[in-house]
Order: sequence, then structure tokens, then C-alpha cells
Amino acid sequence: MLVLIASALVNYVFGRTIASSRTRRRAKGLMIASVIFNLALLGYFKYIGFLVENLNHLGLGLPVPQVVLPIGISFYTFQTLSYVVDVYRGDVQVQKSFRDFLLFVSLFPQLIAGPIVRYSEIAPQMSRRNVEMSSIFYGVFRFCSGLGKKVLLANYAGRIATQLLDGDLATATTLGTWLGILMYTFQIYFDFSGYSDMAIGLGRVFGFRYAENFNLPYISKSITEFWRRWHISLSSFFRDYVYIPLGGNRRHRTVNLLVVWVLTGLWHGASWNFALWGLYFFILLLIEKQCLPLLAKIPGILRQLATFFLVVLGWVLFYCTDMTRLVQTLGLLFGVGGAGLTSGQIHITLLNNVPLLLLCAVGSTQLPRFLGMLFTGLCAEDRRKKPRKRILYTCVIYVFDVVVLALSVISLIGSSFNPFLYFRF
Repeated sequence: MLVLIASALVNYVFGRTIASSRTRRRAKGLMIASVIFNLALLGYFKYIGFLVENLNHLGLGLPVPQVVLPIGISFYTFQTLSYVVDVYRGDVQVQKSFRDFLLFVSLFPQLIAGPIVRYSEIAPQMSRRNVEMSSIFYGVFRFCSGLGKKVLLANYAGRIATQLLDGDLATATTLGTWLGILMYTFQIYFDFSGYSDMAIGLGRVFGFRYAENFNLPYISKSITEFWRRWHISLSSFFRDYVYIPLGGNRRHRTVNLLVVWVLTGLWHGASWNFALWGLYFFILLLIEKQCLPLLAKIPGILRQLATFFLVVLGWVLFYCTDMTRLVQTLGLLFGVGGAGLTSGQIHITLLNNVPLLLLCAVGSTQLPRFLGMLFTGLCAEDRRKKPRKRILYTCVIYVFDVVVLALSVISLIGSSFNPFLYFRF
């Protein structure tokens, strides 16, 4: 909390001094100083241990500092940094009330794992905000939907992923490894998008409207489209505050893309596998841009399957922080090493989890959204003809909320502590 308050206070002062600067040169200097402060704060708490460990590989023998990572620092640091830059650009009016600025920084629904909220989005809502019953109704529904994603899908998928990917790789099988990484693919999506849904829902309960952070990324037909649908607030942040200021598509596009994707990888954690994960997507995007005319001739379903396959491979890089284990896991996926193609135990595990796999697969598509829109549309039509139908519509949503909430609570009571994956990023 002290780190959060200190960060908010310093950036509040930077914003005020930049806005009152008499010369553009002075304002620019203050803006640069604020960027250095924010990156230094994030760098110390998140990367100092990683930096010292790598320096020690050169034989320095420095003691590795054990720094506790403040929860949410990656998210609120980006929020305060974007605020100061926007004030310098003249895109937003400076906030003169520290209380209101602290409110922006510390809004608890999205504080811990996003979405990354920009000041320009939230400022009008802090001064003019209406809390209506319809918003509360929708917010509770959205919160319960996200809770169900996290507890009833992500947690169970995560258990299978951990069981299959964290064991002895010498006894692992190819089918078991594919099942494990597929379960992790669904776990990280439902875990993170579930948190975003919960944050958006809680925000609506209090009268705040947060931007969407996910838009069915696993149905994408290209890597470019995937990153327009996955963690939208992070992608747009790097686009607006790193890629475009570096020159965007106008000059040094390849270098700009490289910088963005290495930073995107390292933002997720202080480990080389995250940098490798970012580099992996950088290479895929470069290849994709060169092959656009050829890709356009491929049927959409094949492009969708190919994109999903490449994304799943990328999650292997994301999951394995140990490089030796990363290489072994990638080898297992293609039949190299381990205990063969499959085993009796893997068959049992697969059969036992077919319902979960189907639920996750269907939940990653447009079908639930389509059914929801169809139901809402039918009820809206019925309500216009028969006002009493409003009761049926409301009762169905309430039953859904209560059932999902009850099942989630029962599941949590019977399970061990399982935090959100993005808490550690």
C-alpha cells in the first residue's frame, strides 16, 4: 500500500508540474523524469533480482536481493505512467485533486490484474457517475460469469496441467504433454479473462465502465488478430506509448516491433523464457506480414486451427521458466524423449476430462455469447409484447448467478488456495 500511495503521489506531482510548466522543454524534461521514475520503481521491485542473477553469471558474486513484489505494481505503474504522458501530450486535463487521482490509481476491482485503465477513460466517470439498478444487475451477472470461468473451468484445467507438466519428464508421454499444455491454454484464458469479467462486473456495480480486455482470442485466424483480442488493454498500451512514439510503421518498423515484443515478454515476468515468448510472437508476426497474400488464400478454418496451434506452442514458452525443462517439453510434444506416445494412465486421464475439455473448447467460441444474445433478444421481444415476461428474464439471470456462485463457493471450500495466474505478473 505504501508503494502504491507513494507512486500515486509522485505521479500526481509530476502531472501538476507538467501542466503548469511555462515552456515545452521543461514539460518534456519532467515527463522524461516521470517515465524514468516509474520504470525505476517497477525495475527495482520486479527485476533487480533477475538483473543481479545474470550479472553473477559474469563472476561478480553479488548478493541477490530478496525483494517482495507488490501486488498489482505492473498494472498501476502503467496507469500512472500513461496519465503523465497524456498530460504532457495535452490529451487529458490534469487532475488537481489528489484524492481523485488516488481513486483512479487504487480502484480495487481492476487493481490487481487489470484491465489497464487509462485516466482518459475513468476521469469523466469519477465526476459524473450514475449507479443504476440495471448496471448493478448486469455487474453481478458479469461478476458471477467471471467467477465461474475462474473457479469452475480455470482451476480444474490448471490441476490437470500441473499434474501433467510438472512431473518427471522422463516418464511423461507425448499425448500427456499435449493434454497438459492444452489444459494450460484453457486455464490461462479462463483465469485471466475471468478476472477481467469480475473486474468489469464489480466496476459496473459501482457505476464505472471498464473497457473489454478479451474478445474470444482463440477463434482468431491470424496472430495479428489474436493480439487484437487477447489482453487488449496491454496491447493498446504498448502500441500507443512504445510502438508509435518509436516511429510505428513510418520508420524502423522491424526494430520497433522487436522492442515492443521483448518488452511485452519481460513485462510478464523477470525470466528469460518470457523474453523468448515475446521474441517468438515477434518472429511469427514478421512472417505473417510477409505472407499475407498467401495466407488470404487459405480457408478460414485452417487459418484458425493453425493460429491456435501456434498460440498453444507459445504457451509452452510461457509456462516453462527453466530452459532445460522448456527444451524437453517441446521435444515431448513432437515425440522426442519421455516414455513414448501414450500410456494407460494418460488414456484414463483423458477420458475423465473429456467433459471439461469440451466445456472449455465451447466456452472459448462464440456459441455462449450467441445463445446469450438470442435469449436476451427473445426476452426483449416478449417484454415489449407482454411486460410480465420481464419477470421470467430477470429470474433466469438470478438463477444463473446463484447457481454459479453456489458451485464456485462449494468448489473453493473443497480445494486448496489457487490464486489468479496474473497476480505474479
